[in-house]
Amino acid sequence: MQKANYIEERKAIADRIKELRIKSGYTSYEAFAVENGLPRKNYWRMETGENFTINTLIRILKIHDVSLEDFFKGIK
Repeated sequence: MQKANYIEERKAIADRIKELRIKSGYTSYEAFAVENGLPRKNYWRMETGENFTINTLIRILKIHDVSLEDFFKGIK
């Protein structure tokens, strides 16, 4: 059985994470990561659609005060 990549879905999630950062006034992913105690490289991977853990996503959503339901609205 071949492993699924889910490229389009990961890209949509990555775009939404980046959108939240920008709406919060951060022009730099590095500044956001450092100011919120996140490893820069790991955060960058999330914004580029790399694989990540659900715990990391939840942590980022809590920083932005966004629920999982609201985050995933409109993502197909």
